[in-house]
Amino acid sequence: MTRRAVRGRLLTFLRAPAGAGDEASYRYFEDGIIAVEDGRIGAIGRAADLSARCSDAAIDHYPDALILPGLIDTHIHFPQTQVIASYGAQLLEWLEKYTFVEERKYADAEFAARQAEFFLDELARNGTTTACCYGSVHPQAAEALFAAAQSRGAGIIAGAAIMDRNGPQPLLDGAKDAIAATRDLIRRWHGKGRQRYAVTPRFAVTSTDAQLAAAGALLAEFPGVYMQTHLAENDDEIATVRRLFPNDPNYTSVYQRAGLLGPRSLLGHCLHLDDAEVALLRDAGAVAVFCPTSNLFIGSGLFDHDRLARAGVRIALATDVGGGTSYSMLSTAAEAYKVMQLQGQNLSALAAFDLMTRGNAAALGLEREIGVLAPGAYADLVVLDGRATPAMAHRMAIVGGLEEELFVLMTVGDDRAVRQTYIKGEPALTHRPAPPIP
Repeated sequence: MTRRAVRGRLLTFLRAPAGAGDEASYRYFEDGIIAVEDGRIGAIGRAADLSARCSDAAIDHYPDALILPGLIDTHIHFPQTQVIASYGAQLLEWLEKYTFVEERKYADAEFAARQAEFFLDELARNGTTTACCYGSVHPQAAEALFAAAQSRGAGIIAGAAIMDRNGPQPLLDGAKDAIAATRDLIRRWHGKGRQRYAVTPRFAVTSTDAQLAAAGALLAEFPGVYMQTHLAENDDEIATVRRLFPNDPNYTSVYQRAGLLGPRSLLGHCLHLDDAEVALLRDAGAVAVFCPTSNLFIGSGLFDHDRLARAGVRIALATDVGGGTSYSMLSTAAEAYKVMQLQGQNLSALAAFDLMTRGNAAALGLEREIGVLAPGAYADLVVLDGRATPAMAHRMAIVGGLEEELFVLMTVGDDRAVRQTYIKGEPALTHRPAPPIP
């Protein structure tokens, strides 16, 4: 039974756009309805065709807004909400000076639970309905995040970080202890409701050979789980990996040898890769995660999108808070555009919005569940207002069509452009009610 429907201008992508002007890559309804049934999309189409079906439903009507699938963030750090905007360090110093200090607090389960509520509130406020989340090393912090997401009906992919060297002693665990805790979390949370687990070695610098091999064994034991880590973000990091793993030909091969590369492997950054490493990622079907705001903020380098795309490497987009400087996927897409412009590349508005929705869902293998407006998918939605600020409204006064509107949203939009976020068809922003039907 349809108990709620959402009406307005609907946009969903069918495939990756070939470039600007690729109208065949998406479906657009100038006046459409999404009928919600048991938290999923029961039907989508023109309002004239579906109004009768939704006659007894509560209809949230946004006649001037743009309604898309909820946005997806493929790399974000749950324990770094108070690390964001930390001054003046590159990667390894930044970890020591800010990240490790903050993450020690997550040993306190009550603290972690409070932070989880803030974190999920902030995602929803920015229109993000699914995220791949790094935890601290503490299993109780991962528990808090999964439990908070479960109570909201939201789905996350998350994991407790594992590290057994090159960090402060309170954050280090032996390979066996960390793997045992991870195995327990997988058994209790992976596939529970909408929750999924990601085995999460922080990066090769902080894990021994034994721990990486044990993480790889977990992926073999539980083939449905994900793996997330960092790769080739910073020159000093790469030099450290070379010193720690002198028998491996390159950084990426460290992960390959441990059994960590596959279609469910999400590798953040991937900035400084040689051709052999690019081939390893392509052949494994692994995902290179583009994190433009953190790459710029920490001074790590520029992601070469077109090189990886030409080589056949799968690509996703992410905020990487707290190295990243915004929870907004819109702001993140704006920085991605600039990073690509600096290299003579281009990111069209169509490509950006596809990447934030269907494209990121496809990178996760979840394009039938999220990232699309289609019957059977979860009714996770974001309602975007291209006139959310005076400057945006002023610019929109001369916008000439859908693609130009999307480009305004991705260039100057942020959380203020999010009028409402829906999770399983229920409004997640209770302070932003839908306007009444005119």
